[in-house]
Amino acid sequence: MGPRDGGRFDEERARGVLGSAGFAARDAELLALGENAVFGVGPHGPRGSHGPHGPRGPVVRIGRSPELLDRMRREVRVAEWLADQGVPAVRPAEPEARLVAGHPVSVWQRLPEPERQAKTADLAALLRLVHRLPAPPFPLPRRDLLGGVERWLRLAGSAIDPADAAYLRERRDHYAAAADHLTPHLSPGPIHGDALPRNVHIGPDGPVLLDLETFSDDLREHDLVVMALALDRYGLDPAAYDAFAGAYGWDVREWEECAVLRGARETASCAWVAQHAPANPAALAEFRRRVASLREGDPTVRWHAF
Repeated sequence: MGPRDGGRFDEERARGVLGSAGFAARDAELLALGENAVFGVGPHGPRGSHGPHGPRGPVVRIGRSPELLDRMRREVRVAEWLADQGVPAVRPAEPEARLVAGHPVSVWQRLPEPERQAKTADLAALLRLVHRLPAPPFPLPRRDLLGGVERWLRLAGSAIDPADAAYLRERRDHYAAAADHLTPHLSPGPIHGDALPRNVHIGPDGPVLLDLETFSDDLREHDLVVMALALDRYGLDPAAYDAFAGAYGWDVREWEECAVLRGARETASCAWVAQHAPANPAALAEFRRRVASLREGDPTVRWHAF
């Protein structure tokens, strides 16, 4: 099994990698399937006999391609640093990510069942903590928001129209150049990089930050424009957006250059869906919908979360 045969990364392949990593793949619970496959497994160790109702073990993340290994290893290091800083965040169950059957694999402590769904204000409270942090004792990358565009389009292959791929590459280059000349309102520093309520878990002790793979050292505005785009494109309740901005203490839409980061994130979000197109007709339809709305310059077209 390898990561390159047709660019496919589906549940079947991910379960095969999970088994190669030493976990009981058949009984594992698939929690998410995107750029990573995320499984809840039985107690950590070699393959066992625990079924889906047996003792709860860790969560295993399996990356789509080997080039994500360095990022996954940095994610583990970030989690350990956040623990030292007292920031509530997911914690690793193994000290380092490893490569298994051509895919990066990391193992994480499983959180208790959520007390409730995370709200935008919960996210804002965690971002305030992160945005007060100094630089860590190891290098963080810039938030290369558009860096995945080429990889996602390559994984899409012939499933998408070449003209659409060319359009997104041109749009990527435009916003990448524009982003290099932004004047921030906030002081740059550590950011989460994909600040959405779905990346917050509400446990018995309060909100916990999840999915640290895009943790970066860059403009703090990156973390705030995500919710502004959710308001415009994904139908976020305006009251929920107001709660987010109020809890954080500033509305990024007041920043004159907000549109640049918003446009860059739109471009990345559109290309991200493309990687699922070869195996998922719904993803292909959503990709085409998003590209069409960008081509037409229509910000009122609502995108479907994927």
